Amino acid sequence: MSSEIRMVVGLGNPGKEYRGTRHNVGFEIADLLVSDRGWDWKSERKWKAHVARQGSGLIFVKPQTYMNLSGEAVAKIALFFKIEPEEILVVYDDVDLPLGKLRYRMSGSAGGHNGVKSLIKCLGTNEFPRLKFGIGDSGGTKKMIGHVLGKFSEDEKNDLEKNMARATEGVNYALSSGVDMAMNTFNQNEAKKPKPKKENQQKPNDSTSEESDSSSKV
Repeated sequence: MSSEIRMVVGLGNPGKEYRGTRHNVGFEIADLLVSDRGWDWKSERKWKAHVARQGSGLIFVKPQTYMNLSGEAVAKIALFFKIEPEEILVVYDDVDLPLGKLRYRMSGSAGGHNGVKSLIKCLGTNEFPRLKFGIGDSGGTKKMIGHVLGKFSEDEKNDLEKNMARATEGVNYALSSGVDMAMNTFNQNEAKKPKPKKENQQKPNDSTSEESDSSSKV
C-alpha cells in the first residue's frame, strides 16, 4: 500500500532558454497542476525552489537549481515539512519511453537522469514514487544532450497538449486514490503492448551525460 503523497516535484532547468524543452516537461506538468488549482508559485530563496501550497496540505515544488542539483532543494523542503521520501511524487522526462507515454514506478535507479540521481543522493534512498513522461528516443548517446535540451517539433506538439493533460490526470489520480491505483490505471496499456526488440540498442549513461559543463545540467 503506497503512502499518501504530500509533495509533488516537477523536474527541470530554470531560465528562459530551457522553457519548452523536452527536459522541462516536469516543470510544465507541475505548472498545469498548480494553475488548475488556482494557486500561485512563490519563490523560496532559502530552498532555491518555487513552491505552491495552500495551508498545511499538499506542496508542489520546482527546484530552481540546475537539474543535477535538484535533490538539494527537495531534501531541504522535505526536512522542513517532515515529509518522508515515500510521500514525494517526482515527475520528469524519460528518453526510454515513446513520446507522451506515462509510466509510474514506486522506486528504482536514476536510469541516467541526473535530476533523479541527485534526488537519490540527497534523500539517501531510491524509494520514492515517480511518474515518467516519455520524450522519445534521442537516436544514440552522442545526440542525447541536444535531444533533451531541444524543443518539441511541430508534429510532436500536436499530441503534446493531450499527453500533458493525461499526465496531470495521472498525478491527480495518484493524489486521490494512491500511487498503487495510479500504476494499475496508467501503466496498464504498457503491459498489453510489450516493446519490440531492437538490435544494437545502446542505453545512455551518466558518464556520457556529464561530459561538459552544460551537460551536467541535464
